[in-house]
Amino acid sequence: MKSYAKLNIFLKITGTRGNYHEISSRFILYKSLFDKICFEKSEFQNSGEDLDIISNIKIDGENIINKAFKELLKTKFKDKISDFFKTHKVILEKNIPMGAGLGGGSSNAAAFLNLTNQTLNLNFSKKELIEISKNTGSDVAFFITEFESANVSGVGEIVENFNDDIPNLEVFTPSIFASTPEIYAKFRADFMNKIDLNLAKKLKNLSTKEILKKYKNYELNDLLAPFQAINLNFKLKENEFLSGSGSSYFRIKG
Repeated sequence: MKSYAKLNIFLKITGTRGNYHEISSRFILYKSLFDKICFEKSEFQNSGEDLDIISNIKIDGENIINKAFKELLKTKFKDKISDFFKTHKVILEKNIPMGAGLGGGSSNAAAFLNLTNQTLNLNFSKKELIEISKNTGSDVAFFITEFESANVSGVGEIVENFNDDIPNLEVFTPSIFASTPEIYAKFRADFMNKIDLNLAKKLKNLSTKEILKKYKNYELNDLLAPFQAINLNFKLKENEFLSGSGSSYFRIKG
């Protein structure tokens, strides 16, 4: 199963909820960049309480796929799921850069949930899978839906399909690892007074093409200012836009 990257066409902070930030954002799937995830029969039986994940990058035990697995084990299909993963391993081919604002980890968790649901015929609805995923990561819900474009709000759990006009985009990832918690903490400390709820409402109704033609990069992503405050040498051209908390940015191709 392909596990696609995402881009944030706009990302506006609309408030806070405890330690979390409420957002209004347009997410689109970026299908030119994806990881791959599949299940294969294991040579050895494991406990069924932790996943055996084989990848081309180093995977620690507390990775987001394992978190999604632990949430599945809280459902009524616990025994069926555990028995399957006693004899099967997860193969993860990573191509999406980490710490880049492209949602690679969340996409992997969602792909794992969707693939497990299909493979084991669990028949969870998308809504049920989103509920299962709520403790794994804020972007997972969008990826579970498999929508190509959506308006995302709340703390990421509200995902509304959007009939979009998406231009051909190209993505660049500089060699900067962006810590999402650090960028949000910087926003909360220094930029909360810049919240623009009216613009957030306007953007929800415009197509991606209209948004990128009409608005400046600093208007569209509230995390650009804190990202640049932390990464002083990072500069964007007028036609380039930061995705999420960075460091990847994109522009209309051609």
